[in-house]
Formats: sequence, C-alpha cells, structure tokens
Amino acid sequence: MQEPSPDAGRPTLFAALHLRNYRLFFAGQVVSNTGTWMQRIAQDWLVLQLTNSPLAVGITTALQFLPMMLFGLWGGLLADRYPKRTLLMITQTVMLLLAAILATLALTGLVEVWHVYVIALGLGMATVVDNPARQTFVNEMVPRELVRNAVSLNSGNFQLARLVGPAVAGVLISAVGSGWAFAINAVSYLAVLAGLALMRTSELTPSTLARRGPGQLREALQYVRTRPRLLWPIVLVFFVGTFGYNFAIILSAYTKDVFNSGADVFGLLNTALAAGSVVGALIAARATTARLAVLFAAAAGVGLLLILLGLTPWFVPFVALLVITGLVSVLFNTLGNSTVQLSTDPELRGRVMSLYMLVFMGGTPIGSIVVGAITEAWGAPFALVVSGSVCLVAALAAGVLAARRAGLTVHVDLHRGVEHHLEIVHRS
Repeated sequence: MQEPSPDAGRPTLFAALHLRNYRLFFAGQVVSNTGTWMQRIAQDWLVLQLTNSPLAVGITTALQFLPMMLFGLWGGLLADRYPKRTLLMITQTVMLLLAAILATLALTGLVEVWHVYVIALGLGMATVVDNPARQTFVNEMVPRELVRNAVSLNSGNFQLARLVGPAVAGVLISAVGSGWAFAINAVSYLAVLAGLALMRTSELTPSTLARRGPGQLREALQYVRTRPRLLWPIVLVFFVGTFGYNFAIILSAYTKDVFNSGADVFGLLNTALAAGSVVGALIAARATTARLAVLFAAAAGVGLLLILLGLTPWFVPFVALLVITGLVSVLFNTLGNSTVQLSTDPELRGRVMSLYMLVFMGGTPIGSIVVGAITEAWGAPFALVVSGSVCLVAALAAGVLAARRAGLTVHVDLHRGVEHHLEIVHRS
C-alpha cells in the first residue's frame, strides 16, 4: 500500500474536526480521557498509600496491561469481525461500571489493595477489545487522506487530558481523597456513549468485516513480518513501550523519595510530561508522511532523554526535561501508529493494530515489574538510566538491522592523507 506523495497537500491542523461524526467522537474522548487520567493518578496514589511500595504500583500497572499481552491478538480479531461502533459501546459501558465500583469502595472506606488489583485486571480485559476497535474506528469516520491527521488529533486529545487530568486529580486527592476521582471518571464515560449514539451512521464508511476462518492470527503475523513499514515500528514500540513508558512508577517514586512531596507535585510532574506530549501530537498532526529513519531517531531520542532525566536531581531542570520527553515520546508513538494504520489493508487492520498495541501495552506488565523492582531496590534515578539505556541500544540496533535488510552499508574512508568521508551504499 502506497503512502501519499510528499507533495500532496498538507492538511490543516484540525482538518478532521470538520466532519460531524469525528467531532462527536473527539468531544466524547476529551471528557472521558480526562476522567481516565484522573483515575490513573488516583489509582497509583491510592496503591502507594495502601502499601507504601513502588513495586505494588508496578503490579497494579502490570495487571491492567497483562490481558493485552495474553489476549491482544484475539481482541484485534474481534475488531475485524464485528462492527466497531457496537464494540465500543459495549466496552465503554463495562469500563463505566468498573470505575463506579472502585469509586464506591474508596468513598465508603472499604477499599483494599486487592480490590484495586482486580478492577485494574477488569479494565485490562475491556481494553483488549476497546483499543483495536477505537484505533481502527478512525478509518470509518474520516477519509484516508485525513487518517494521519485524525490519529494525531486523537493523540493530542489523549495528551491534553493527560495535561488536565493529573492536575485536577492532584488537587482533588489532596482535598477530598481518591474516591471522587474514580466517581468523576465513571460519569465521564457517558460522554463517549452519547457521542457514539448521536453519530450519523450514513456518514460512516464501515470496514470490510473479516469472515471466520482458520489461521487468521497467523495470517496477520506473516503479513507484518514481510512488510518493513509495519515490522520496524512494531519492534521499536515494543522496547520503548516496555521500558520507556513507566512514568506512573517513576514519577510517584520521584515525588515521594527524591522531591519529598505529595500528590500535588505528583500531579505537576505528570502535567509537565503531558504538556510536551500535546505539542508533540500537534506537530505530528501536520505530517503527511513519516520515514522509518524519523521513527528510529525518535525512539533513540526517548532513550537519551530518559538517561538525562535519571542524571538530573534538581526539580526545575527535571520538569523542563519532562516536557521535552513528552514531546519526543508522543511524536514517536503517533507517527508509528499512523504509519502502521496507513500501511495496512483494511480487512487486516484490526489484527495488525492489535499486534501494535499488544507489543506497546502488552510489554508493560514486564516493564512495570522490572522497573518497579529496580526502583524499589536502587531508586528511581537509577531505574530511569537503565530504562533509557535499553531504549537507546534497542533503537540503534534496530536501525542497523533495518539498514542491512534494506541492503544499505556504511563505508568510512580513514586512509592517511585523504579527507575522511562517510558513504552509504545500496547493495545489489
């Protein structure tokens, strides 16, 4: 499948919002994502209060993402087989009920850490289907030429919520406790359900549904393996998603152990990360194409920034670096996501995107436990340096392997008396 040519008209920043169905979807997501981020911050802080253990925070995160690792591909298969709008209405209702249960337990003072574990696992099960359905539903709401723009706006939407949600959650937790953050999140799902219900179905372009048949998961894996524009973004996102996106663990530990502060500073650190993320998503929204070299560079940039964060013990420089880290990490993820979607045939898109999300979110249980254990044993700064080093080495190694598979070699002339130069040669 061909990418749009680089000379194709560049979309305006908010081009996809001119379409009514996408506007409804976007508006519902603004409200719901804000509630989701409030719950994430409140959930992590509640677990830390109940256990005083960064490892317990890592276990909670791991349980929430474990279902994606185990069942992610089957979720993508369901998204290929059934109408995505219907699936989203089911999954959003389930998430609403789970948030309401957690709110009730917290507000009545009955909550225990195992309750949080079970509800995190339940949210993970719903996400298995919700994520590929939501990611690929974009292709039914907007024409192909606006898919990258819509994906970037979705990411900006998510990061804007990440900007507002933690700040509100920090104030709310300090004032009245975690329970109200969970309650607000439960109500926020009504905005998504209302947006889906109000859509004009005649203006949607439903994807071709996959028929039942043997070997459908194997077909998707083989499809990805033979296409570099799918394979390398998925390889990169595994390492960055597993080791680079454990900010819930790292920032809660930094707040408590490095900066000796409370929920308000925890919210501020998450807000700084999100501020950069919003800028990164807006930059990506204007992009018409994304070369693989850009994705490799962005992945290496995430790793380098994490190392710099781990070596920065001062609050103000740490916050400034968090903003830049948010920008680069979201630029990497958004361009990778849209590249995979645009390079995939419609009847396989759900399975391919579920594989993308599987390695992105499914690796999180591994990374959360590893990073949580390192944080508890040697501290958050050391954990950041280790995480960044893994991402940086993985990006460089993947770049070299990709170049070799493409038939590129690097030749450096170091003969005496001759001007040194570097030459890239394509092997026949």
